[in-house]
Amino acid sequence: MTGSEDSPSFRLAYVPGVTPGKWVRIWNERLPEVPLTLIGVTAAEAPDVLLGGSADAAFVRLPVDRTVLSAIPLYTETTVVVVPKDHVVAAVDEVSAEDLADDIVLHPLDDVLDWERMPGRPAIERPATTADAVELVAAGVGLLVVPQSLARLHHRKDLTYRPVTDAPESRVALSWPEDATTDLVEDLIGIVRGRTVNSSRGRRTTPAPTPVQPKRKRPDSGVAGRKPAAGKSTGKSPRSGSGGAKGTKRGKPRRRS
Repeated sequence: MTGSEDSPSFRLAYVPGVTPGKWVRIWNERLPEVPLTLIGVTAAEAPDVLLGGSADAAFVRLPVDRTVLSAIPLYTETTVVVVPKDHVVAAVDEVSAEDLADDIVLHPLDDVLDWERMPGRPAIERPATTADAVELVAAGVGLLVVPQSLARLHHRKDLTYRPVTDAPESRVALSWPEDATTDLVEDLIGIVRGRTVNSSRGRRTTPAPTPVQPKRKRPDSGVAGRKPAAGKSTGKSPRSGSGGAKGTKRGKPRRRS
């Protein structure tokens, strides 16, 4: 958390290929009083940005130094090869590293994949960035193997990509300094893990009080349920045969003999 306690803010860094828009939207809905600032950084810069205090948390690519940084893995990306649309690879659904053995495969200096052995034939020089490598692919110089999000980020109409089944994969994680797990960092963790706003491990909010139902008045024993006074009719006349008193006919008295 930066700024004063009365006006907190939060700085969130992210590496190329990560699209934090969904999480930012949820943050703004849940924490409208805490401005969130996005900071774009390269994958290599992300750890230094966190440890140097320029960001409170960051979406990074693993691995990171777990002795000083905490990290929660979020997802693993598909690895693809970027090729010209008229390349033979474009005619298949997926390829293996061996299928690229005869092609020049560019290896930019900012590559985020952990290769034991690069596929294909190496280029004479390594491009400085992934963006430069994409331009070289479009020029027909070689191919490029990257996480799918980077292929989408640098999309061109004259290029396409296909999955590489046995290439290393890149994992994206939320990371922050080990000794700076603030309340706002906990809020962000809850958001990226999909916790609801009322989760006990999510944002600490005071639940809305349960509305108090008004007590119902008890019937007045002196009014409701009062029995009709003696001698007063209840409005109901007994039916014949019900056991009620039968009426007698009035007539002249009989004479005694």
